[in-house]
Amino acid sequence: MNTRSADTTFHKGDAVVLALGTYQGTPGVFLQLKEDTNWADIMEPGGNVRSHPVRWLVHSATTASGPTELRPS
Repeated sequence: MNTRSADTTFHKGDAVVLALGTYQGTPGVFLQLKEDTNWADIMEPGGNVRSHPVRWLVHSATTASGPTELRPS
């Protein structure tokens, strides 16, 4: 497991989208980095929380004040 700090500019509540991977294009809200800081939890539409590699995430044009179902609780 890698516990070094990831070079990221994501903060809790940031609107993100998966730019790579099987679910490319999926929007979400950044929640937190995992213990292995190369991975992050995001809340996807419908409220599902899933982990994805940080390098797959990019900031979305949507803001965290966008759709209610994408806001972290």
